Amino acid sequence: MGFENEASSSSYGLPREDTPLLGKPQPLSSQLKTFANVFIAIVGAGVLGLPYTFKKTGWIFGILMIFTVSVLTYHCMMLLVYTRRKLESRHGFSKINSFGDLGFIVCGPIGRIAVDIMIVLSQAGFCVSYLIFIANTLAYVFNSSNLAQLRSQNILGFKPKTFYIWGCFPFQLGLNSIPTLTHLAPLSIFADVVDLGAMGVVMVEDVIIYLQQKPVLNAFGGLSVVFYGLGVAVYAFEGIGMVLPLESETKNKEKFGKTLGLSMIFIALMYGGFGALGYFAFGEETQDIITTNLGKGWLSNLVQLCLCINLFFTFPLMMNPVYEVFERRFCDGRYCIWLRWLVVLAVSLVALMVPNFADFLSLVGSSVCCILGFVLPALFHLIVVKDEVKWTGRILDVSIMVLGLVFAVSGTWSSLTEIFSIKV
Repeated sequence: MGFENEASSSSYGLPREDTPLLGKPQPLSSQLKTFANVFIAIVGAGVLGLPYTFKKTGWIFGILMIFTVSVLTYHCMMLLVYTRRKLESRHGFSKINSFGDLGFIVCGPIGRIAVDIMIVLSQAGFCVSYLIFIANTLAYVFNSSNLAQLRSQNILGFKPKTFYIWGCFPFQLGLNSIPTLTHLAPLSIFADVVDLGAMGVVMVEDVIIYLQQKPVLNAFGGLSVVFYGLGVAVYAFEGIGMVLPLESETKNKEKFGKTLGLSMIFIALMYGGFGALGYFAFGEETQDIITTNLGKGWLSNLVQLCLCINLFFTFPLMMNPVYEVFERRFCDGRYCIWLRWLVVLAVSLVALMVPNFADFLSLVGSSVCCILGFVLPALFHLIVVKDEVKWTGRILDVSIMVLGLVFAVSGTWSSLTEIFSIKV
């Protein structure tokens, strides 16, 4: 598709639901900074579960699944960018800064509200999981690897999880006070380097273990695990809410599609290699979180600490769309540090109150991520360009919507089944 058309500037403003978005010019990001922001916006805790997913789906199907979802995700991200450019050039809107703005222009207030709710739930939900992962990992590394002992331990009168979440809180207040994605770019690059280093160490260790053990491997796991694998892959490529803000703050917008594509190729190769090597090393003994297969020791501790650092600096980047929604609705689109601090406090409190977030995260990820990532981009694109594309283009959009709905329904059903089966 031709994504090269750039939106023209105009004196006309964006139609308002109640208040406008930020209108001040912001410093723009280079291609390298954009690449770094795309990488850190997508790569998260989900990568740790890929080797286990490959064990269930088989390594060949796992690799095919990763690359299929990456292509589909890239296509839908670019559908959002192309739809925005088409609207800006056709109707002269000054700027459509977010997914929510696009929903409003295409479907009215209900479109913006639907997008806003799902973005807040998904992005904040991911950040809650980051805090839980960081707290539990620090408690595992610095206190005890025994779950029963962790529950009985106290640090300055607090449970280990509570202590580490509150320990992160003041630092997250500072990081989340940074107003723009461009100013977050140095932290993004640092977190990328740390994350790549940690994953590289794990992959090298996987190769060494595989050459020593060479366990029996399955190439295909059967049709019963198809939707499970696709659900994990969709979660692993989280980040659809970030694509429009990232493109807005890119200096050379004509090359944004190429930069995004290179980022997705790199991430898909990394995911495929990380998942396959982890499964190759441990075979049927592969755990749901691959770092636990490394056992206790300096290497395992170092890897887990590096992943904590990555998620710690990913937190403010992933919260950016949430701040955009709240500041638009409650602060007339102006930057508001106090509102951001209240949101960080709320996310921290949720992380404290949820003892086991995995089931809730799976439920939100399966439903919300599929709707946001596949259904809405294809729907918005179809509505805007339906009279300008051939019937094949319309069929492609409809097919993506149907596929996204199937993923959402099947994933939600699978998550609910898992939740109720555990409770029984």
